[in-house]
Amino acid sequence: MTASSEIVAALRMLDSCAVSDALDTLGLPGAVTSLHPMWPAGRTVAGRVRTVTAAPKAAAGPATHIATPLVAIAEPDDVVVIDNHARTDVSCWGGLLAEAAVQRGVAGVIVDGACRDVQESEALGLPVFARAAVPVSARGRIVQQAMDERVQIAGVSVASFDYVIADVNGVVFVTASDAERVIPLAQRIVDREARMADAVRSGRDVSEVMHDSQFPTVTAE
Repeated sequence: MTASSEIVAALRMLDSCAVSDALDTLGLPGAVTSLHPMWPAGRTVAGRVRTVTAAPKAAAGPATHIATPLVAIAEPDDVVVIDNHARTDVSCWGGLLAEAAVQRGVAGVIVDGACRDVQESEALGLPVFARAAVPVSARGRIVQQAMDERVQIAGVSVASFDYVIADVNGVVFVTASDAERVIPLAQRIVDREARMADAVRSGRDVSEVMHDSQFPTVTAE
């Protein structure tokens, strides 16, 4: 599992909980707890991270709208990740950006902050994860400070070309350097939990099935 496309495909077969558990087992950060789906996409979003850093607009006059330079060059399987420093008083993602992102094949959008035009993203089938939705426009308020630079998303350090998985449970980042050990472990965790579910369905006591002693069998290799 070396190609980026293979890693993304493997992530799409998992869920955020399994990946979070794998990171826990390895003692790695990555799961965030404050970002939520803005509409019920009903599927797992996975892809390569492409970062945008937001900042308050300081200069007078017109400015390039936040995230447009990145969306213009985005590729299929990219996930736009915007660091707006947890601000929920102004949106940094909206309907026109969603239209352009879908045209480029963007897999999803993650905003550490607020978005708007949620109904338009839903109509386009573009999953968006954020802290909140607000009607307030970015125009005249915030601008793009940087792109493809390391950012902090809800306390997790994230770089472009890392990986991300997001679903109804939340958002989990995996560094590019760790993906090849995190994903196989997450796959083993999924297999183990399927066997545990079978055991419960067969009548075994759930307190026995879920006892801590049952869990060390899946360890990092």
